[in-house]
Amino acid sequence: MKAIIIGAGRGQRLMPSTANAPKCFAEVGGKRILDWTLEALAAAGVTDVCFIGGYRIEAVQEAYPHLTFCHNTEWERNNILASLLYAEEHMDGPFVCGYSDILFTPEVARRAVSSPADIALVVDTLWKDRYVHRSEHPPDDAEKVLIEGGAVTRIHRHIPTDDAHGEYIGVAKFSAAGAATLREHYHRAHARCAGKPFREAPVFEKAYLIHLLQEMIEAGVPMAAVKTPGGYMEIDTQQDFELARRFWGR
Repeated sequence: MKAIIIGAGRGQRLMPSTANAPKCFAEVGGKRILDWTLEALAAAGVTDVCFIGGYRIEAVQEAYPHLTFCHNTEWERNNILASLLYAEEHMDGPFVCGYSDILFTPEVARRAVSSPADIALVVDTLWKDRYVHRSEHPPDDAEKVLIEGGAVTRIHRHIPTDDAHGEYIGVAKFSAAGAATLREHYHRAHARCAGKPFREAPVFEKAYLIHLLQEMIEAGVPMAAVKTPGGYMEIDTQQDFELARRFWGR
């Protein structure tokens, strides 16, 4: 199984840490975010890793020459969904993908990789605990999910906090069939909406991955929920960075 890490953006809200380095180079516990990610994936048996870069991609290429790279040359004008599809050539088989600004444990990676579902989304069921300290990133901005019978039935930021069953952590697993379904729905949406609004995004190119995932759910594509009670942190702001330095690994 391959892994695809989406890391093209600059991470403006993590300035000044990203002034001269990609977001995944921020250090927590003496290691870069990217190191934590690679170690978690390796513990789950995934060592074939593709990194989608944009801002300062050359720094990542120099530091991690053993990775495969895809260059999102339009990173300043697109978003996570479009960025992921820069690695489409690596989606001809099963893969696990994740955002580059998250920390997750080897156990989270193992749960994702071992899911028998064609499409599985990792969901933190203790997500509210992390938001107690996140005044700069309120729950309203979380990629929240509803779950029924082990399946994700909705993924949306506008799900009321008290109703949400968890937060999608940015890690998803696709079988070969699941990857083909993802690509099919992406190209269908792109043909219909390129340069036009797509769901909550002002234009398709600025869409998030969850926008397409919700579109697929509404089309009847099943998505399993892989639950994790914690074992995950997002580093989106300087406040998150300091919280990770205080609490990650403890």
